[in-house]
Amino acid sequence: MKRKMKSLLTLVLSVLLIFSAIIPAFAAVGTTGSRVPVVMIGGDGDLLADKDGNYLSRWSDVFSNLSEKSEDESGSKEIYKSVANVLLPFLIDGLLTGNYEPYYENLQKEVSEMFGELLLDENGEVANGSGLAERRIKSMESDLKRDSKRGKGYYGISDYQFYYDWRLDPLETADKLHEFIEGVKKITGAPKVAIIARCLGTVIATTYVAKYGTDSVYGISFDGTVSNGGEILSEPISGKFKLDGNAINRFIIDGRAVNSFYVDEFVNQTIDLLQTAGVFDTVAGITKETIYYVVVKGVTSALSLSTFCTWPAFWSLVTEEDFDNAMEYVFGKEGSEKRVTYAGLIEKINNYDSLVRKHIPEIMNKINDNANLAIFSKYGLQITPVIESRNTVGDQYASVKRSSFGATTSDIYSTLSDEYIAQRVSEGKGRYISPDRQVDASTCMFPDQTWFIKGADHGYWTDIEDAVMYTAATANHQLTVDETDCTQFVVFDNETDSFAPMTEENCNNYNWEANKEHDLPSSKASRLLLFLTSLFKWLKGLGEMLRNKK
Repeated sequence: MKRKMKSLLTLVLSVLLIFSAIIPAFAAVGTTGSRVPVVMIGGDGDLLADKDGNYLSRWSDVFSNLSEKSEDESGSKEIYKSVANVLLPFLIDGLLTGNYEPYYENLQKEVSEMFGELLLDENGEVANGSGLAERRIKSMESDLKRDSKRGKGYYGISDYQFYYDWRLDPLETADKLHEFIEGVKKITGAPKVAIIARCLGTVIATTYVAKYGTDSVYGISFDGTVSNGGEILSEPISGKFKLDGNAINRFIIDGRAVNSFYVDEFVNQTIDLLQTAGVFDTVAGITKETIYYVVVKGVTSALSLSTFCTWPAFWSLVTEEDFDNAMEYVFGKEGSEKRVTYAGLIEKINNYDSLVRKHIPEIMNKINDNANLAIFSKYGLQITPVIESRNTVGDQYASVKRSSFGATTSDIYSTLSDEYIAQRVSEGKGRYISPDRQVDASTCMFPDQTWFIKGADHGYWTDIEDAVMYTAATANHQLTVDETDCTQFVVFDNETDSFAPMTEENCNNYNWEANKEHDLPSSKASRLLLFLTSLFKWLKGLGEMLRNKK
C-alpha cells in the first residue's frame, strides 16, 4: 500500500513539475476577476456597413478582393483597363511633356475606386451613409443596460466592448468613448473603469485622456500602441523611402509565418536575383537622378488620398518629427490647391496634432500619476520593408522605441554593444537588457511597467497579453514587471501558440536569419558568386513553377 501511495505521490509531483516548467509566464492572470468594470478598445478593422446595412470590406481585404478579381476574365479586363488609364498619362504626358498631373489624377481615381465606400470626403467625414455596423451599435446599447458583474461576482475582460468607426477623427471618437464610459459607470455604480486598448484603440484612449482627464480611469493597459506614432504610415507619406530587396523578402517570410498572406517561393527567389544583380540600387539611383523629385511627391499624394489619408484617425500614426513633411507630401505646400480642397480634413488633422500628438509624454505621465498603467511592446517581425526604418527592431507596424515609449534598441542585424551593456550594468540597470541583447528597457518612460514580446504578430492578441493587461489595469495598486510571473521579456512561438520567458537559448526565434550575410558583399568576386547562386535558384524555381502550371 505504501509503495502504491509513493508511486501515486511521485506521479502527482511529476505532473506538477511539468506544469510548473511550461507555464512560468501564465501565473498572473487575474483568475479571481475584477471588482472594476473593464472597457475594451480594439484596433482598426471592425465591422463597417454601407447605408443599406451591407458589410464593407476591411481595408486590408481590398488587395485580396483585387487578387480574386484578377482570376475572373471580366475582372482581368477591368484591371488591365485601370492600369492603362494610369500608365498612358504617365508615358504620354509625363515622360514626353513633363506634365504629370493627369497621371496623378488618374492614379488617385483608379485606386479610389478600389477602396470604394471606405473613403471619406474632403472634410474627413462620411458622405455615403457608411459607418459602424448596426449589430455593433446594438451590442454596446445592450451592454449599457446590464451590470455584467451580477451573477458571476466579477467583471470580465470583454464585458464592455467599445466599438467605433476607425476611420473617423479620434477627437470625435473620444467623445463617444466618454459617453460609453459614463454609461458603464451608471449601470455598474462604479466610480471608475479600467481600459484595455490595442493598436489604434490606444490612440482613442490617449485622446480620451487628453480631452477628459483621468477622473473616471482606474487603470489603462496598452498593447501594440501606435499612439506614439507608427513608421508603417508615417515614413511612406513623408518621403522616407528606401528600396531594399532583403527587407521585402523578410516581410514576405514573416507574412507567411504568421499566416497573414501567402507568396510563392518563386517571388522570394526573384527578389533575391534582383537584389544580387544590383537592380534595386540601380533603379533607386536612376529614379533619384531623373524623376524622383518630380514624381514621388505626386504619387505619394495620389496614393494617400485614394487610400488611408482621408481617414483622420490614421494621421495619428504620423510622428511629430515627420508631421510637416507628411502634410507637404500629401497636400502640397501652404496655399496649394489641395490644401484648399481638403481644408476640412486638414483642420481635423491639425486639431489632433495640437491637442494630442504634441503632448503624448504629458498624457502618459498623467495616466501614470493618477491610474494603473501597463504597456506591452512587440518585436521580431519585419517592419515596412521600403522605408528608411526597415532595419528597425519592431512589430511590422511600429518600432519598439515608439511602442514602448522610449526603449533603446539595436537594429535587426546586431545587438547592443558590449560597452553599452557594461555601462548599463555599472549603473545598476543590467536587468533591463533583454536576453537577446537587442532591447534596453531602462530608457522607457516607465521601465518597470513595460513588457516585451518577441515573435508575436502585431494583430494577434494572445491570452497571456490579455491576462497581464487585465490584471495590471484592475489591480489594487500599480503592478511592476517583478510582481507578475510574466517576465519582462518573453518569447512567443507561433507554431505552438505558446509563451516562455526569454532566455539566451530561445531568443533567436526570427523567421529569417538576422545577420549581415544577407547584405551584398563588397568583393566583386564574392558578389558574382552570390549572383550566380541566386540565378541558379531562380532558374530552378522557374522550372518548378512551369511544371506545376501544366
